[in-house]
Amino acid sequence: MEEVSKVQHGIARSGRRRAGAVRLPLSVVIGKIAALLGAVAVLLLFVWPIARLVHLSVAGEAGLTLSIYNELLNQPRFWSALWNTFIIVTGSTLLSVVLGMTVAWLMAYTDLKYKKLLHLIILLCFILPSYVLTLSWSAFMGSQGMLAELLKGLGIPGEPWSMYSYSGIIFVMGIHHFPLVYLFTVDVLRKIPRDLEWASRAGGAGRLKTFRRITFPLAMPGLAAGGLLVFLASLDNFGIPAFLGTPANITVLSTLIYEEIIGFGPAAFARGASLSVILGIVAVIGTMLQWLMLRKSKTSETTMPDYSPRYLLGSRRKWVGGGLWALLLFITAVPLLAMISLSFKRAYGLGLIPSNLTLDNYRYILFENAKVWQSIQNSVLLSVVTLIICMVVGSIFAYIRVRKPSALSKAAELAIALPYTLPGIVFALSMILVWMQPLPGVNGGIYGTIYILYIAYICRFLILQIRASMTAFMQIDPSMEEAARIAGAGMWRKWKTILLPMLLPGIVSGGLLVFLTALTELTVSALLYSSGSQTIGVTIFSFEQAGNTLYSTALSSLIVLLIAVGGTSVLLLQKWLSRKGLGGANK
Repeated sequence: MEEVSKVQHGIARSGRRRAGAVRLPLSVVIGKIAALLGAVAVLLLFVWPIARLVHLSVAGEAGLTLSIYNELLNQPRFWSALWNTFIIVTGSTLLSVVLGMTVAWLMAYTDLKYKKLLHLIILLCFILPSYVLTLSWSAFMGSQGMLAELLKGLGIPGEPWSMYSYSGIIFVMGIHHFPLVYLFTVDVLRKIPRDLEWASRAGGAGRLKTFRRITFPLAMPGLAAGGLLVFLASLDNFGIPAFLGTPANITVLSTLIYEEIIGFGPAAFARGASLSVILGIVAVIGTMLQWLMLRKSKTSETTMPDYSPRYLLGSRRKWVGGGLWALLLFITAVPLLAMISLSFKRAYGLGLIPSNLTLDNYRYILFENAKVWQSIQNSVLLSVVTLIICMVVGSIFAYIRVRKPSALSKAAELAIALPYTLPGIVFALSMILVWMQPLPGVNGGIYGTIYILYIAYICRFLILQIRASMTAFMQIDPSMEEAARIAGAGMWRKWKTILLPMLLPGIVSGGLLVFLTALTELTVSALLYSSGSQTIGVTIFSFEQAGNTLYSTALSSLIVLLIAVGGTSVLLLQKWLSRKGLGGANK
């Protein structure tokens, strides 16, 4: 009897353990289901398209093969595009590094006036879409442009520098991307201990020697990271080579992929996939190198930036400041004015006099051409929907990534970053391969509709919001959340009263970046759009390809106006939030 009772007692304890194992809290069950669904979504939306792209590049009738790569390597056109890509990307990167380093040193080390305004003007070069900057410079330097009229009026023979050349592409791409080098370098320069520079000067070294032996080596990680980012951005850029290179028969890898896909020849998708894999591998290697450079530059993250000037320009401040202002206005404002003035002309080539000015170009694109208005509506709607979804999903993921880090969330972040890491033309082709087949229950499928643009935009720009939200979360001490939990605040109340007020400026900044990037997007849309789903960038590109420069400049001028209104609205919102005492972990 005693043994039987022991057996029954053991069975009862075992049953209680099994019952306890089954009774998981509802929140845990929901969390596990959400994690599973999130993992499936990441695999399907971010990993699967890239896998399909790689598979197509090596797929043959008899199995896996490298025949397409062998065919490409034997084509002179491929090697010509590869060489053009190398020349343009290398040249524009060097120009960006020189400009970015010079401007960063002046902003970090000298006592220039109006630095906040200068900072905004510097960023304007990058904020403007590449195709808008391209049209601005082609309008300014064209044979019938503002500079040509000025030279003619002064009686100076010759024509302006042609933008439709290697040097023109390198120049426009270099000035478009140099703010990236500036942003990476200026903060690193401000964190260099001035004691080291003082010690070098006390040891008898001059300013140039101190810069060469102390300042430049310490700034090198940030400078290299910025340079690599410019290299990747130049590799990804489609607008500048398409606008300036195509008329001059200058083909780079991104435009070659575009030409292969829209050509619809035999094995066009397979050749495009192979080219995309080659371009993607270069981009991934560059991203890894940039990550290594950033890890080195993070060694000084604990150092506070020193905003006080280290070199007093004295009587030279007027000349140096005036030169910097002249440079920035020359590469941004002057070409923009040339583009805007061209958009008001009755015909291309007419002089800039009152009798030649008209609003007909704006009337046509806004009221007479239904496709233009449709493209504006499409771009605004795509941008707003992408903004909302990225802000919600990106902020939730950033919270999990920062507050509950794990190997799974890290892997998910790397997967989500893939569409933005790869060149846009590569990602667009991968989206075609995944969504070109009709889905069960969806009449006609998603490819060929505007819905593929929604999916592509969200997948490509989600990482921008995640990174901005992660930065905002890292600035909030976890003890504040713990205090709210101890005080009895639930999840909703904690977010409403603690997190959102302090996160809002960071989330809004990330959202603005997502919105503006989506609004002016061209590369992905150029391959994925269809009739009725064209965007602003695609419409401007189509106008320019058809030779309708007056219409393309008019629509580009409206884009500049939209960007100005959006940027001003965000600045006003940030000022309002600061007055309300929102947006700071220390408040």
